[in-house]
Amino acid sequence: MIITLIIACEIGFWVFVLSGLVTRYIFKHKKLGTFLLLLTPVVDIVLLIATVIDLRNGAAASSFHGLAAIYIGVSISFGRKMIHWADEQFAYHFAHGPVPSQPPKYGMEHARHERKGWYIHMRAWIIGSLLLYGMVLFVNDSDKTANLVQTIRFWEMILLIDFFISFSYTLWPRKQKNS
Repeated sequence: MIITLIIACEIGFWVFVLSGLVTRYIFKHKKLGTFLLLLTPVVDIVLLIATVIDLRNGAAASSFHGLAAIYIGVSISFGRKMIHWADEQFAYHFAHGPVPSQPPKYGMEHARHERKGWYIHMRAWIIGSLLLYGMVLFVNDSDKTANLVQTIRFWEMILLIDFFISFSYTLWPRKQKNS
């Protein structure tokens, strides 16, 4: 049930984003479009409530419950950035808006951009881990929540790898190739 809901929530997130952008730029209803974009966090709330209900009904916490927490953390942390990117792309392609901004590709500006991305990833990890630890405390059975603790540790390793990659550009900035 949870994996189906996670997929439905991901689809729902993009449905709200696309319907908001279409309403804003194609149908020229800016307030309604903004309202639809602001509904994207509702998807996270639905997923969180469903996950808690599933655990409350006695389900053993699985890696899918962990995935739900990861989805929520990533959605909260990266959601605004993803919506901004989609808004720029949509405005450019469908409403004669300005050319979308591009992230820096070289030098210290690129390094700064990579570090900012890591900080957003760290915020997602903190939010997701808090939700996972909350589920562990809520279930209060270490046998049923072992997968959740493993999910935190696995994500921690990914965050650490991302740290080394992102901060390596500070020590060794990417240089533009001479053509």
